[in-house]
Amino acid sequence: VQLQASGGGLVQAGGSLRLSCAASGRTFSTYDMAWFRQAPGKEREFAGIINWSSGNTYYADFVKGRFTISRDNSKNTVYLQMNSLKPEDTAVYYCAARVAGIGVFMQPGSYLHWGQGTQVTVSS
Repeated sequence: VQLQASGGGLVQAGGSLRLSCAASGRTFSTYDMAWFRQAPGKEREFAGIINWSSGNTYYADFVKGRFTISRDNSKNTVYLQMNSLKPEDTAVYYCAARVAGIGVFMQPGSYLHWGQGTQVTVSS
């Protein structure tokens, strides 16, 4: 299984970015795909999750109403659309995959597969 994250960059506060996570190596219909982020000196934190089969999503409180996760089955790709970005959103963003329903979805330890991370920097 390989996850390839991309789309990070530098954006001004209030701006938008769309991150992509291209998945390969198996069929992901029984998987959840999540986005985490990690700021310097901080622990990796859960941002949101999508069930590949149903498309159901769940978000951390700090991104609700600003971030949206979606997937394109034909491209085996999951997206994180980030709007109204704030300087505190600055972090390395990671996509991750787990078998749906296994473990606690907000905990990084529940995920076996990780992308390499993509840097998002929001300037004030």
